[in-house]
Amino acid sequence: MKSIIIILISLFVTLNLSAQRTGDDGEVNGIVTKAVILDGDTVPLFWLPTVKIFGPIIFKSKVQAITFSRLVRYVKRVYPYARFIGKKVDEYNVYLNSIENDRQREKEIDRIEGELRAQFEEELVKLTFTQGKILLKLIYRETSKTTFGLIQDYRGNLTAFFWQSLGKVFGYNLKVTYDPTGADRDIENIVIMIENGTI
Repeated sequence: MKSIIIILISLFVTLNLSAQRTGDDGEVNGIVTKAVILDGDTVPLFWLPTVKIFGPIIFKSKVQAITFSRLVRYVKRVYPYARFIGKKVDEYNVYLNSIENDRQREKEIDRIEGELRAQFEEELVKLTFTQGKILLKLIYRETSKTTFGLIQDYRGNLTAFFWQSLGKVFGYNLKVTYDPTGADRDIENIVIMIENGTI
């Protein structure tokens, strides 16, 4: 606990010194922040993001350890694709909603699909069955929409139904959702560790 307090104090001192720096023109450059008064002393107030800390994982058997390490490898492989898709869906929604002509919107969707296929199709075809299932769940995590719903939004009901039927033949469900506190808890913990840079 003392080390955390020392780190926070050194952080505040550093921020305070950088905030008081004088520019070349003689003006004092600084930052504006909230502050609180503690025992007659003004202390800057900063909100730090929440960080989840995981203790060492204890496995009951060697098989469980191997299964978890395989899951870590799979999530690390597909998570960048899910993040990219989440970012692109937001960008494309803004862009496509700005196009008023339906025919022009369809042409743009075709163009975007061609670009994405050229960029990622070769890599995505190499994913294993399990990696594909994890990717579908992570897409839901990043976009709050199932893959079926995304296809339905961009390509229509008939195309979505076709891909769902084809996926079912190969064991995929494009309507799969993501449950970070239940069935997908291990995947969620791995994603958080990836985001924190601990694995």
